[in-house]
Amino acid sequence: MSSITADNAGQYGDSRKLAARARLHSQYTIAETAWFPWVAAQLPLKAGDRVLDVGCGPAWFWAATAGPLPADLDLTLADVSQGMVDEAVARCSALPFGSVRGCQADAAALPFEDDAFDAVIAMHMLYHLPDPAAGIADMSRVLKPGGSLAVTTNGAGNMREIYALTPIFGSAPSDPAAEAFGYDAAERSMRSQFGNVTMSQHPASLRITEPEDVFLALTSYPPGDGACETQLTGFRQAIADAFRQCNGVLEVRRETPLFLSRKAA
Repeated sequence: MSSITADNAGQYGDSRKLAARARLHSQYTIAETAWFPWVAAQLPLKAGDRVLDVGCGPAWFWAATAGPLPADLDLTLADVSQGMVDEAVARCSALPFGSVRGCQADAAALPFEDDAFDAVIAMHMLYHLPDPAAGIADMSRVLKPGGSLAVTTNGAGNMREIYALTPIFGSAPSDPAAEAFGYDAAERSMRSQFGNVTMSQHPASLRITEPEDVFLALTSYPPGDGACETQLTGFRQAIADAFRQCNGVLEVRRETPLFLSRKAA
């Protein structure tokens, strides 16, 4: 998960709030292949490629996959948050990349020349943009002919068992990321821009055993992070009731696909 719009600069000034959500997935995901290695295996990268990560966040993806990736990648890490860029560059500079540079940037107005990169990656960030299609168009602009754009997002059914507990905050009982930029929007926007798109679904689920981790994750971003004490008390009770009904283990479905498009040569 990562950020790129100015509206989210407070939410993503550094990785602390992001870490609360990441913990839910790192501690409780059930999958044959973990998320980051699975994404890395889908990317059509070659040794020496110039790669742009838009909405890089703290670069946890690159830290988890640097070893198996092709050698000597020229990596550019971009995020609207300078704090995230600084953390990402610091994390990646010691890893086996050909070069690493950081850039504070808006995803819909990238400060790079046309045809500059062999691959652009935007992981769980396009739903933050006011106009995701504009972001995709600018990512296409900076791609070389024959280059690839990889996008990840969430499906409408993602973690529905958890989001069913959030109407107490006045929100819908579904993943807000999927509402903003889900399967259909991703497929439609990428096909419109590139004329081609493939979708792969990461096979995974969550088996959550600690109610407090659910509370911390869903109060780390709006509307939970702005909830009043009465709402927070009610949310804790809803979580406790859900765990009691499932004998202490909350089974949660994940819908996290990767969309891949190639720019015409």
